[in-house]
Amino acid sequence: MKLILDNDNRNIIGPRLKAIRLKNKLTQQQLSAKLETMAVYIDRASISKIEQQKRIVTDFELVALAEILKVSPNWLLGLEK
Repeated sequence: MKLILDNDNRNIIGPRLKAIRLKNKLTQQQLSAKLETMAVYIDRASISKIEQQKRIVTDFELVALAEILKVSPNWLLGLEK
């Protein structure tokens, strides 16, 4: 099955992920290391691609990112302020 998107964005959490990561004073490498402790393997380059909306985020990655950054998955998705 081919993925068809209307634009080049592969996720909607990218801008909020970057904002909250910076607010928490974490580098992409530090975030990657914290994810690894939860058995979620996203390297620094992939975090960069997520923030640029060039990489798809799975549901379990979304939950892990939200937990580490102390926000809800809905906040990352832009469904709450």
